[in-house]
Amino acid sequence: MKWASALSTQPSLEAALDEVIDAAQSALDAEANLGLIFVSTAFASEFSRLLPLIETKLKVVHLIGCGGNGVIGPTLKDGLVEVEEEPALVLTLAHLPGVNIQTFHVYEDELPDPDSAPNAWAELLEIDPQDQPHFILFADPSTSKINDLLQGLDYAYQGTVKLGGLTSGRTTWNGSGLFCENQLYREGTVGVALSGNIVVETIVAQGCRPIGQPYRVAEAERNVVLQVEEQSVPAEMVARGARHAALQTPLEALQELVHTMDADERELAQYSLSVGIVRNEFKQDLEPGDFLIRNLIGVDPRIGAIAIGDRIRPGQRIQFHIRDAQASADDLEQLFQQYWHKHSKGDGQPIAALLFDCLGRGERFYGEPDFDSHLFSQYFQEIPVSGFFCNGEIGPIGGATFLHGYTAAFGIFRSQAPSIVPETL
Repeated sequence: MKWASALSTQPSLEAALDEVIDAAQSALDAEANLGLIFVSTAFASEFSRLLPLIETKLKVVHLIGCGGNGVIGPTLKDGLVEVEEEPALVLTLAHLPGVNIQTFHVYEDELPDPDSAPNAWAELLEIDPQDQPHFILFADPSTSKINDLLQGLDYAYQGTVKLGGLTSGRTTWNGSGLFCENQLYREGTVGVALSGNIVVETIVAQGCRPIGQPYRVAEAERNVVLQVEEQSVPAEMVARGARHAALQTPLEALQELVHTMDADERELAQYSLSVGIVRNEFKQDLEPGDFLIRNLIGVDPRIGAIAIGDRIRPGQRIQFHIRDAQASADDLEQLFQQYWHKHSKGDGQPIAALLFDCLGRGERFYGEPDFDSHLFSQYFQEIPVSGFFCNGEIGPIGGATFLHGYTAAFGIFRSQAPSIVPETL
């Protein structure tokens, strides 16, 4: 398995394509059976020219990609960079022996009913669930029904990775740019399914730090939390009849928390407060990857309720979070450290990576350029990386796939470890 990536900031589409194709083909030095291309929406008016140009310049069996407000990839001069709001494109080529590659495009009105059986999804995509395929997905934010799609894929293709992002920098006159094989699409979702001799691992950094303590939801309706209780008794004791602490409204809990904050935290909480939903109800020692972060979207002071950007049910645990540059940096570094601690003795080294970064991150957030990609490079050295800035990031948390915001979602690729056949005595 071989991967190669190259980025160009040439202002001419033809010159940029020539540069990345030459660099990527030279580095790959093998037949490319998968190509991924991410194009700055500074080239949006030329999206219709992109695929015909590639067809004359590059031989690749399968190709997908999309447009974004910025792109991420390596240059010969500066290494791995994040180019935001300027002309740029990045090309990744992969030689994947033993990997089955299947591309697809779907419109939102083609998606099966949410109550449909798993075979309805397999028939739509023409991809066998028994192959255990991993998915890379690029979708138009307004025409993809992405949450329905992710739930359906998790239902039909259980235990596999779904990773990607929503296009960004949409222009009103020509819509999104979604590229699949030799076709340009303005709506829906394009994707590629990879099965066989390939392992896909993920790091999903949601860029928040927890504050206060976890609470167990005592009463909720849809996405509104009405009553909570302090998590003062372990879940296994509650199941045996032990009592919880007194009930209170989530607004009361938040007000108590605010009184414990310093002035800087109080100011930060005014505009960057979120709610983390614990994905594993039985885990007691909670870490950043254990929370699904959702926005706090409303407060009802009359009854003390809060509304969050996802459904919530009684019995789930929640904890307030805040987001800032330092919290985001600490979260990302901790997840990298966890990955290497878990995989340091594993079989197979990472060969390539994809990065789907939120528009809300980048230089304006951190106050310096290339932060997420450079931190990644400190832990994953000398592997090809490419990606783009998204209007929503796709990645798994706690075994299920979600659409995120303010997130850096990494996909890390390697070959499967060879099977060891015991010697016959």
